[in-house]
Amino acid sequence: MQPPGMRYISTRGMAPRVDFEGALFSGYAPDGGLFMPEELPQLSTETLRQWSTLSYPGLVKELCTLFIGPELIPRDVLNGLIDQAFSRFRHREVVRLSRLRNGLNVLELWHGVTYAFKDLSLCCTAQFLQYFLEKKEKHVTVVVGTSGDTGSAAIESVQGAKNMDIIVLLPKGHCTKIQELQMTTVLRENVHVFGAGCIAQKMGLPIRLVVAVNRNDIIHRTVQQGDFSLSEAVEQTLASAMDIQVPYNMERIFWLLSGSNSQVTRALMEQFERTQSMSLPKELHSKLSGAVTSESVSDEAITQTMARCWEENKYLLCPHSAVAVSYHYQQTEQQPPSLPRCCLAPASAAKFPEAVLAAGLTPETPAEILALESKGTRCTPMRKGDDWTLMLRNTIEDISCQQRDHFLNALE
Repeated sequence: MQPPGMRYISTRGMAPRVDFEGALFSGYAPDGGLFMPEELPQLSTETLRQWSTLSYPGLVKELCTLFIGPELIPRDVLNGLIDQAFSRFRHREVVRLSRLRNGLNVLELWHGVTYAFKDLSLCCTAQFLQYFLEKKEKHVTVVVGTSGDTGSAAIESVQGAKNMDIIVLLPKGHCTKIQELQMTTVLRENVHVFGAGCIAQKMGLPIRLVVAVNRNDIIHRTVQQGDFSLSEAVEQTLASAMDIQVPYNMERIFWLLSGSNSQVTRALMEQFERTQSMSLPKELHSKLSGAVTSESVSDEAITQTMARCWEENKYLLCPHSAVAVSYHYQQTEQQPPSLPRCCLAPASAAKFPEAVLAAGLTPETPAEILALESKGTRCTPMRKGDDWTLMLRNTIEDISCQQRDHFLNALE
């Protein structure tokens, strides 16, 4: 096990080492890279066997102790923060494994408040941020860019937080109506709205990874051909959260598979930033394609998969979950799986009624989501031609003034 004092370094190797608190508050590293653990803890077979009986919150507690030293957050406090983080989840186990026909296993990651997997990480992130801020009597404003689920999960995660305000940048037309309502119907004063598996494998978890994507296939092209380059444009698909051009976590994967070589990673990413195109070196591509399998799935395949899963199991998939299940169906038609296969379900189908209808199915909408339609909304429009930087700066300055006045009043 990793001793206390875990340090984090940038994938580009030009920034100072930091502890967990430093990485948490930094976002990107100063050199433009992403923070990674200096050394990954290695898990023995015995540890994996013991952990296999843990609940999801119990597993999170064990993992967090490896990456957050007790000098930063004592173990009993850490346990309490994680329990609080998951206290609003609808399922008592937090995540749920559905075992369906023909060897299909779907791990439901969407039982948090916003019905999406981002709740799992952001609820813990907010607890850690709030802990450090309260300890130092500081306040921060967090700016979040989102294509849908991140914004609403971030908003819900800061409920009750006195030391944080959050600004959400909401791209018009890139999320469903329900996703937009989840962000714009939140009327708390500290909310302002403007309109990865490889590590576990490296730590010793015996898994084979499959990355399934929609028609926006930069990851698929990278795995298959070593071609990490932008397409001419982002295609709008039914799996809208996958409608991206730059999958930023690929930088971490390049760093991991290059043997933590910051010089190689920096050169690759700087070339990509200059030219929007980069070919992986032969050795790195070989390691990537050996570690990960990939597939690209069309909208037609998504709707066919959603329809088949309902017909066989009476189970509604969201379009993103259907991307993964489509790969499973494709593989099982060729030969039955020799090992158990688990498809990760990042969101509830309830958030994507348009895709459910496109599959010829009937949406099932929970009462909490139906209630969004009757709530008032609050969103500051950012129009073409507006000075968006100035708008954000003014909002942050207003927040700072309010916090300063609140602090002075408390002293009086």
